[in-house]
Amino acid sequence: MTVSSLLDLGVPMQVVQDAVRCLPVEGYKLERGVRMRSGIACASFDVIVESPQPERTWASIDSMLEASPLGDDVKSLARRIFRLLGEAEAHVHRIAVESVHFHEVGAVDAIVDIVGAAAMLAWLGPSEIVCSPLPMGHGTVKARHGVLPLPAPATLQCLRGVPTYGVDVEGELVTPTGAAIIKTVASRFASWPTMSPEAIGIGCGTREFASRPNLLRVVLGAPVEQASDEHAVIEANVDDMTGELAANAISKLMAAGALDVWLTPTTTKKGRPGLTVSALAPDGAAESVWRAMLRETTSLGVRVHRVARFARPRHMVEVDTAYGKIPVKVSGGEYGPEQVKPEFDACAVAADAAHVPVREVIAAALAAWRVDRR
Repeated sequence: MTVSSLLDLGVPMQVVQDAVRCLPVEGYKLERGVRMRSGIACASFDVIVESPQPERTWASIDSMLEASPLGDDVKSLARRIFRLLGEAEAHVHRIAVESVHFHEVGAVDAIVDIVGAAAMLAWLGPSEIVCSPLPMGHGTVKARHGVLPLPAPATLQCLRGVPTYGVDVEGELVTPTGAAIIKTVASRFASWPTMSPEAIGIGCGTREFASRPNLLRVVLGAPVEQASDEHAVIEANVDDMTGELAANAISKLMAAGALDVWLTPTTTKKGRPGLTVSALAPDGAAESVWRAMLRETTSLGVRVHRVARFARPRHMVEVDTAYGKIPVKVSGGEYGPEQVKPEFDACAVAADAAHVPVREVIAAALAAWRVDRR
């Protein structure tokens, strides 16, 4: 579905074909088509396996990718996705990642999905990838190891730290492969980022659900400059909320569209110690955020006031390091010296893959940016 939606967005099929031809994998063919879902014509993409495929370990897949003639950006992204997938399976089965045998996810179709998605995203070159919170179905699925609960254990491992929500659908809505792809490529999660839509791609899966269309929609958009008076601060005072609930509220408010969330210790009207929960949001997301605040905190009410927000102009660049490509956020120097900050999540993933402290990746990214700037 990732590949089909990007094809529908406008990425050429040749991008996928050229990428997978770089790999020593045979016995399959690729088919692109159209399926109707809820009256919508959606792109489909199928990997037809024509001959038996060997079971592959994570180590063999990683070595295959490393030795391939794929471009460095595609190779790095595909390896990071498979690394996350391998670590998730290793955790579930309590074995070393090098020993993980990919049964369902390691077949040729998953290799095509991951390498194809990496090549397509490299072709697009987005400055940022934002994903909505992910829906979680329920029930069971039959796998190589037996009957597994849904969401699948490996899917949940891949989605640690990602906002999710439950839906009344019996079936698998997010697969381990899809979870690994989106966790690796998304820089943040929001119900709808502020942007001007320019192109839309819709991909579909083979299964149909009675209560919701089995679709993945990708929107290519341009950033929209926010006026200084188009923001709001949403606040609530609470004196009966645990630390666990407070931490969960922060992630839910960010997923609802908040730009920033903070907690301030305070004393409430009855002399009890409490917290002020505050969130900054674009005006268009204010309602979504205050509704989330009422839902996720113990407060009976919230207050909203408009604020003027003045921000440095900023942009994202990618730099090449010994640990792969790292996105770096650069703020404009109009209001003083430029501020440069490598994206921490990307640095953390690269550090894990290279088995080095994250501070070494951060330092390498900063050094690479200084060299590129010259």
